[in-house]
Amino acid sequence: MFKTRISELLNIQYPILQGGMAWVATSQLAAAVSEAGGLGILGAGNAPAEIIEKEILKVKKQTNKPFGVNIMLLSPFVDEVVDVVCKHNVPVVTTGAGNPGKFMEKFKEKGIKVIPVVPSVALAKRMESLGADAVIVEGTEAGGHVGELTTMVLTPQIVDAIHIPVIAAGGIADGRGFLAALSLGAEGVQMGTRFICAEECIAHNNYKNMVIKAKDRDAIVTARSTGHPVRVLKNKFAKEFIHLEKVGLPPEEIEKLGEGKLKIAVIDGEVDNGSVMAGQIAGMVSKIQPCKEIIEEIIFEADQQLSLLGNFCREA
Repeated sequence: MFKTRISELLNIQYPILQGGMAWVATSQLAAAVSEAGGLGILGAGNAPAEIIEKEILKVKKQTNKPFGVNIMLLSPFVDEVVDVVCKHNVPVVTTGAGNPGKFMEKFKEKGIKVIPVVPSVALAKRMESLGADAVIVEGTEAGGHVGELTTMVLTPQIVDAIHIPVIAAGGIADGRGFLAALSLGAEGVQMGTRFICAEECIAHNNYKNMVIKAKDRDAIVTARSTGHPVRVLKNKFAKEFIHLEKVGLPPEEIEKLGEGKLKIAVIDGEVDNGSVMAGQIAGMVSKIQPCKEIIEEIIFEADQQLSLLGNFCREA
């Protein structure tokens, strides 16, 4: 019932992608999501190419199903990471923080599907003209670096503006959100925050528990003064960060404050003094589950909701 151009394009059972979150989206998580019928994605972040190569090989040992690598185009190692991805014929690449145009020919020569993350209609059109296979439309509800437009308003505008498939991201955690995204014209979804609380995710339990305990207003935006806003969960560090922005600390010093803070939260469990990146749907995540259970639950909920809507229509 939920077969779309995205599930066909990526050769996956369900049109559900796992976000390529730095430090969080490792080989364990990516392989588990792919095995469960979605598309697992390694988060390259700013890691050196040799680290990404090891992670790619680990995924291939754990699954023979399609997976992807998210490449941050502002990474100092981006050229080397692209070479490694091509060397190992990774089926799918998602990109963020830049324009993948200079690498497009290299990806196409290897038959790699390219799916950039876009925050606007203009950029979606440009990515289509460059030969992107699909785009991920990420609304401001998402965790980590965000734009200003919501998933609800941005998705249908981009669907109407381009011909390639659209994947909705930001604010999606259950079957209702999945079905809503399809109703807006998307042909798949990408989720990050929900998969932080997967059993196979290596994030520290302190990080996972903070997501589980989050309420509706706990995901806030920091670093607006730098021009690169970041959505995180409220904690001591976030409050101090926002205070320093308000008193006028220069943007370059603000950016330095954030260096390494995601790692200490994810890996070391320093959730008071680290950057706990998570989306607004953190308030909807209530438990730690295996990836297979997460995906199957979403599909079941979407199917149930679709049946309920059908009953409403018949009664009307």
